[in-house]
Amino acid sequence: MKSQLGSICLIEDDEVMGEALSDRLSLEDYDCQWFRTGERALQALTSGSFAAAICDIQLPDINGEDLFQQATASNQTVPPFIFITGYGKIDSAVRLLKLGAVDYLTKPLDIRALLGVLQRLRGTANAPPADRHGDYTLGISSAMRRIEAMLPQLAGTASSVLITGDSGVGKEEVARALHRRRDPDGKLPFVAVNCGALTETLLEAELFGHVKGAFTGAVRDKKGVFELAHGGTLFLDEIGEMSPLMQVKLLRAIQERQVVRLGDEKPISVTINLVCATHRDLKQMVEAGSFREDLYYRIHVVHLHVPPLRERRDDIPWLAHRLLESAANGKPARTLHTSAERALLEHPWPGNVRELKHCLERASVLYPEGALTARMLFGELPTLAESGNLEPNVTLTGYLAGKEREYIEQALRGSAGRIADTAAKLGISRKNLWEKMKKLGIADKVGD
Repeated sequence: MKSQLGSICLIEDDEVMGEALSDRLSLEDYDCQWFRTGERALQALTSGSFAAAICDIQLPDINGEDLFQQATASNQTVPPFIFITGYGKIDSAVRLLKLGAVDYLTKPLDIRALLGVLQRLRGTANAPPADRHGDYTLGISSAMRRIEAMLPQLAGTASSVLITGDSGVGKEEVARALHRRRDPDGKLPFVAVNCGALTETLLEAELFGHVKGAFTGAVRDKKGVFELAHGGTLFLDEIGEMSPLMQVKLLRAIQERQVVRLGDEKPISVTINLVCATHRDLKQMVEAGSFREDLYYRIHVVHLHVPPLRERRDDIPWLAHRLLESAANGKPARTLHTSAERALLEHPWPGNVRELKHCLERASVLYPEGALTARMLFGELPTLAESGNLEPNVTLTGYLAGKEREYIEQALRGSAGRIADTAAKLGISRKNLWEKMKKLGIADKVGD
């Protein structure tokens, strides 16, 4: 009986994996043609018609990258390529994504993930070619590519989106990517505010604006972020830190699409696309009574969850290279030694992308020349090494915790011990700062 789901070109030299994949694809109603060498597969690709190609990067005659480039260099139509790669060959998979491959999976292979990719390909079979090429802006992991694939649809239909994930994972980057989909010409405003970095009074003035004389220090009229974002996107980060009173006022503004400045009575109409973000479990907060249920459902129209960096290690080398390129400022971008790439992949990244960025910036400042090595990224400071005062038997985790403690204490001193100001300076929420201070043993030393 003819396959209902199309023909798959499977290119795999391993007999056990090839047979297992071939059998499973046949059970899923795909017509699977299995090739054990790249040359045989190339001949079939130029003469046959396939819905997709599943290819191992390591082949006995030519590697998967060469096969793909030869196939795409011909005038024949090449099916969407899905690559299978070992953990140490992620850099090859990244290059292939940039060349036009649609996806890659790492060994040991998760067959459910593979079937999910094939199912998504069926749903995008009529999409224009540009939608299936590797110009990714959020990440190359399957999780981030799934989010990015949803953005075109959300840009046209969803006026309210909730983004969740740990602090530093890149929730604002997702919000900005969604805004770019809505506004490719860059003419509409994108306004962001961290709700956890401001006191209740300051947050109300920041959201809704104020008139001259509304409170001490209000020397002129000022628009709030709702007005500033009119026609564009308003990004409310750490919305879970809002007080119950502010939740009520925010709900009213969202429902009525009107705001009233502090000290005024005249309502001002606004048209915005709202994107909210939080690292907290809002549903659990609703059950506990600390977050309004009606506000939760108002902002929870579409939910995007950004996994922590430790759960999407494919993104780490990709992000590192992008961050180094953006920090180059027109100069040649710094490169990473192989030891640095291995160290980056092995690090747990509790601070996620924000920690990765700070790590690269610190190393680039301290070591301005040459490729960055693992020691430059995670080793001792040069001044300590030169003085010979390194503490014996100190683990890397303990060393990094000590440096984090010093950095937070320095920020606290610079803000006269004010938690809200320090959190804003560090780019984290007040709750996240308190948690770090408690963990590092400095919570009882400083008052807000």
